[in-house]
Amino acid sequence: MTSLNPALEVRTRTRTTGSRAVLVLSALVLALVAAVLVFPDWFVHLSPDTNDVQHTFQPPSAAHPLGTDQLGRDVYSRLIHGARYSVTTGLVATAIGVVMGAALGLVAVGSRIADMLIMRLTDVWLAFPEVLLALLVIALVGTGSAQIAVALGVAAAPYYARLVRGQALAVAKAEYVGAAKTLGVHPIRTALRHVLPNVGGPVVVLASLGTGTAVTAAAGLSLLGLGPLPPTPEWGVMLAEGQSYLANAWWIAVFPGLAIVAVVLAATLLGRSLQARSVR
Repeated sequence: MTSLNPALEVRTRTRTTGSRAVLVLSALVLALVAAVLVFPDWFVHLSPDTNDVQHTFQPPSAAHPLGTDQLGRDVYSRLIHGARYSVTTGLVATAIGVVMGAALGLVAVGSRIADMLIMRLTDVWLAFPEVLLALLVIALVGTGSAQIAVALGVAAAPYYARLVRGQALAVAKAEYVGAAKTLGVHPIRTALRHVLPNVGGPVVVLASLGTGTAVTAAAGLSLLGLGPLPPTPEWGVMLAEGQSYLANAWWIAVFPGLAIVAVVLAATLLGRSLQARSVR
């Protein structure tokens, strides 16, 4: 059957092809980051903490592809090894937010009283900006990568709680859930076996978007001195150390900044692509 609107069909195909290309490119970038996290020695052989005062502030060259910093340390080596701090912190923060939020969302579906209490709690939770809430948590638990991950996870939890609750309420009306209740299946087993697997798709999409936000926030908190301390090759720490030398040695701060942008952009675009595909 001939299309009634060839121009619309061409635009639709172009948009679909572009969306698929973005999805593939984002997945490749994240796959590369995953390889760097697991096998950093595949990409670099220099130690990120070796000082060489005779070769400080060296611009990018064959010997040092991304230059050296104020202590003569190889920026490329620090960037590769720093991924396990920056990216892992964002991933752990997202995991904490998902687990806490999913637990609260499922409990809220269990009864009206729990639903009212948890939703009012999330209302108060969401009244605080994420960074401010993270700072409050850090003030209680202390500074460091693990503490930042916990703080950001706690700050993100109410978003996942509301999402899981909304999806779970819709799934709870399905016939198979009603049949499980009729057969006397325990509510917790019903939630874990029938409800939770069917709310996973939207949670994965939100987690993809949230990971980028968490990586950015973690780097920002480290930039403020709330993360790991120097000489840890964390990207936020590298930004903090390099900002004083932007005029004369821009590569110390620019390359960690570009790495953060690449990871955040890839995670966000992947989340947007998954979101667009799930809406179709």
